Amino acid sequence: MNAISPSPTHPTDESPADAVDPAVAPLSDGVITLRAHSLDDADAIVEQSTDPESLRWTTVPRPYTREDAVSFIEGNLQAWGSADAKRTWAIEWTDDDGTPRYGGTIDLRPTGAASAGELGFGLHPDARGRGVMSRAVRLVVAYAFATPVWGAPVTRVHWRAVAGNWGSRRAAWAAGFTFHGTIPGSHPDPDGGLEALDTWTGSITPGEPLRPQAPWLVATPIAGEHVRLRPWRLEDGDAVEPRDDDPEHWMPSRSILRRETFATWLRNREERMAEGTAIDWCVAHPDTDRALGGVTVFSRSGPIGDVAELGYQFFPSARGRGAAKEAARLAVAHALASTNEGGLGLRRLVAETAADNEASNAVLRAAGFVVFGREHAVDRIASGGWGDGLHWELLPD
Repeated sequence: MNAISPSPTHPTDESPADAVDPAVAPLSDGVITLRAHSLDDADAIVEQSTDPESLRWTTVPRPYTREDAVSFIEGNLQAWGSADAKRTWAIEWTDDDGTPRYGGTIDLRPTGAASAGELGFGLHPDARGRGVMSRAVRLVVAYAFATPVWGAPVTRVHWRAVAGNWGSRRAAWAAGFTFHGTIPGSHPDPDGGLEALDTWTGSITPGEPLRPQAPWLVATPIAGEHVRLRPWRLEDGDAVEPRDDDPEHWMPSRSILRRETFATWLRNREERMAEGTAIDWCVAHPDTDRALGGVTVFSRSGPIGDVAELGYQFFPSARGRGAAKEAARLAVAHALASTNEGGLGLRRLVAETAADNEASNAVLRAAGFVVFGREHAVDRIASGGWGDGLHWELLPD
């Protein structure tokens, strides 16, 4: 999905690939143009379909030859003549020298009902990182909602991608798609593995703005005196330490960093930032860059607005040296800073702790938080009894 692939149909002598089918609807926003494919695109299509990123996320034939590209081009043109087939465009962009170039392919596929379609797309490596695909997505979505593509008004356009395909997700996000979640084990492994891969899914309907519906938050690097905040990396999993001595009621099990589940934990955190519901930083040593723990600003109820919650966790070897207190102060300063200064512009921060977690409580006090409430008998403790929980808040001066 989200890439080109040879059409299952084959051209006839009456539909040569170098003849532009008048049924192909050209689309343009003044920066990019969506047009019919031609044989002139074949070599660039081969380059795209043999690129490592295309192979990583798509099921294009392997090896991919020029003959595959020609069959793909001809099949796309022929499909425009069928009332119930997909609609496919070549993406044309202009490079820095002012030369129009093939940039990739985008198609609108029927889903079995005339009222719904699904996007598929892929970019040539040279066109990536320029906002080309989000422009193409907007053009095709607008076309779908303005045209009875398969004989009836289209009322929903779907998008899917293999989980982890951030380029595809960002293009859909920028065009205004709403994300619905992850479907486990729903796509074949492009590399031929036996395990099916998870897929992300989203959609858009007529009347929704063709722009992001929530911010895509970024873990901006922040330098401190004894720690630095930076984005998490997959290799940080090697630094994760067991927390066997921590009472279970101090932190939800699903949120605890564990080496064996780090890859899944990291992807979940990246998804939260893409949804605008959290920023998750790795807290690293300023000299060695080794991960010491993490700090997060997050919302439990959708994208972060003007109130958010602070959370943190540190590996046992990093405790007792002031790292958590400094990291919390850095995260708080970013959260309260105005958006003009690159911060979140929050008016209030909150936090929750177990009443007996004195180390965590000391971190919040040092960051300026005060207790505004106490819940009694909310945390089941190992001895079989119940512990209290504290609610904290911080408002800017």
